[in-house]
Amino acid sequence: MQEHQTIKQMQMKKKSIIRYVMLLLLVLAAALAFYMYKEFNRKPKNLSAATADFTLQEQQLLNEFAADEKTATAKYSGKVIAVTGTVKAVETDDTGNSTVILGNSSSMSSIRCSADSLETQAVAALKPNSSITIKGICTGYNTDELGLGADIILNRCVLVKQ
Repeated sequence: MQEHQTIKQMQMKKKSIIRYVMLLLLVLAAALAFYMYKEFNRKPKNLSAATADFTLQEQQLLNEFAADEKTATAKYSGKVIAVTGTVKAVETDDTGNSTVILGNSSSMSSIRCSADSLETQAVAALKPNSSITIKGICTGYNTDELGLGADIILNRCVLVKQ
């Protein structure tokens, strides 16, 4: 009889453990589903309200990358940067996306700022040789194969109201 009770208690304990494990798995699955939903529906950070990690003049930024690309890339990559400089040109591609090119017209190096889609009208109104401050996320540095110049790339750029 006692042996029968112990078997019965062990079976009850086993069922209890299985229930707790199933409940734990259910809670973990719900947490994972919630996280995935939030990430899937996440909107990109609005740079208009973002505080710049670095505020620089165009030539200062170009000089840092030219002097030591590896250190400058580690310092600025993925950071919000506000750059004040002179508009070299404004380019618009087939899909209507605009790129503001900052730099000295006599230099081959420049800062290429891909404008946020909400900034299309403001960017289109920019004139060459005008001075602006633009804020964007630094995503890289491209050197020319011939060594004639280089481009620093900023994405999702917005004009800073002055």
